[in-house]
This record gives sequence, C-alpha cells and structure tokens, in this order.
Amino acid sequence: MDPTRGPTPKASLTRHGLTPKKHFGQNFLADPRLADKIAGLALEGSGTALELGAGLGALTRPLLARGGHVIAVERDRDLLPVLRDDLAESVASGQLTLVEADAKSIDPGALLAGRPRPHVLCGNLPYQITGPLLELAAHHAHQLDRVVFLVQLEVADRICAQPGSKAYGALTVFLAAQYAARRAFVIKRGAFHPQPAVDSAVVVLDTLSPPRARETDAFRALVSAAFGKRRKTLRNAWQGVLGASAAELEARAARVGIDLMRRGETLDVSEFARMAQEYEP
Repeated sequence: MDPTRGPTPKASLTRHGLTPKKHFGQNFLADPRLADKIAGLALEGSGTALELGAGLGALTRPLLARGGHVIAVERDRDLLPVLRDDLAESVASGQLTLVEADAKSIDPGALLAGRPRPHVLCGNLPYQITGPLLELAAHHAHQLDRVVFLVQLEVADRICAQPGSKAYGALTVFLAAQYAARRAFVIKRGAFHPQPAVDSAVVVLDTLSPPRARETDAFRALVSAAFGKRRKTLRNAWQGVLGASAAELEARAARVGIDLMRRGETLDVSEFARMAQEYEP
C-alpha cells in the first residue's frame, strides 16, 4: 500500500461516525496526489515538519513518507484518536509526534528545539484563523527555514502581492520582511471534502537571512498605520504615530527619501524599514 495514501476523508469520517465541523473550518484535502506535491515542497528529505491542523492526516502521510520527523498539531479531540489509530506505526517509532493544541497558541521554537533541520512550518489553514497563523509564521521566522501553507486563493495573492497592487497590504509587508514568497500552484475547490466556496493555493515562504526588515515596534506601527488609513497620504496616515510631531515626521521622511504625499501601498519593505530605523534610539 502506498504510504502517502489513506482512506478518503469521507470514508474515514463515516467509519468513525464523524462529520466535518464547520466552526473549525474543516475542509479536508481529498486528493492524495496534491497532498504529496505539497509535502514535496515542505520536506525534500530529512528535516522536521511542524504541521498545523493535521486533520485526518492527508498531508501527514506524505510528509512521513519522506523520512523526516513530523510534529502534527490538532485541536479537534475527535480527530486525534483517528490519527493515533491510522498512523500508529509512525507514532510508535517516534517519527510522528501528535500534539493536542490550538495552533494559534503554540510556540514553534519550543516544539522544534533539538529536531533536525530544516525546520518547516506547514498545513492546510482554516480560513477563519489564517491571519493569526500567518502572524505566527512572521513572528517565528528566525526559528524556521521554510513555511508551506495551503490557503484560500485570495490570501495567497495578498501574500505574494507587489507594491502598488490592490492585493498589497500590511500582511504582505510583514511576511515579505522575513520571507521570499511565491505561489506554487492553485488547488480547485473540488479537491476538498466538504467542498469550499472558493479555490485555494499553496504558498511557499523561504526564510531570508538576514531579513529585509526587523520587526520592531516602530516597523509594526508604521506599517499598520499606513494600511489602516489606506486612502490617505503618508503625511496624514503617519501623523502622530509613535509620538512624532509633524516637523519630526517631515525631517525623518526627508532623511530616508520618502515623499509623504505617497500612499502606503506604494512603499516596499525596504522603505518601511528605513523609516522605522529613524524612530529607533
């Protein structure tokens, strides 16, 4: 039997008397070929994959087949026994570690400590918690080598957007400060059970060393203000941010060559980083 393939999500749920939980945003990937393709982007051989939301193990299986260690996080107490039963051999061998937890509250560094590198964060992200999980990836970039996420297509476009585009926003900047992002491929909605209302895409984030920008308080404040008041010029959006007077703002922007008549969506990461440095001691 192919180790990357298990029962279909529908069959597995039926066998255990379960149904998808809408409040958990459960849309299980039902195509093993696509799951294997995602696993190939995450682990190319040895290494450690920290999987967020293991579900029924669709991605867990091909990750294990690549020979690395997998730490699978799952919050649904009804699914954990399914994973323990279906993947009992990998649990017994120590190749698979199951963690019952809310993915939003985990400490990736603690879970990955001492494990073989590369350290990869991966998973099929429920839409309602995609934002917090992307923030988690941004905050822990220094402890990761790569991130491979399956997200809604709209979110993938935001992650990979370029300055000046409609999709470009604060999320783009915070991730681009730490990672080189690319959209690997699109997955149509019919590949999931139950079928969602929109298509999805796989994004790959490779950690930058050094990063394009340090995520300081000043950097976060300037980016958030620039996009929180998207239709305003930087002069208006940044007015009073971090306690700077209008004159101080003008002087700092002049020193780093930023025209305050521009809007936030036109700035690239390096420009936000230069402006943030002006606010540091």
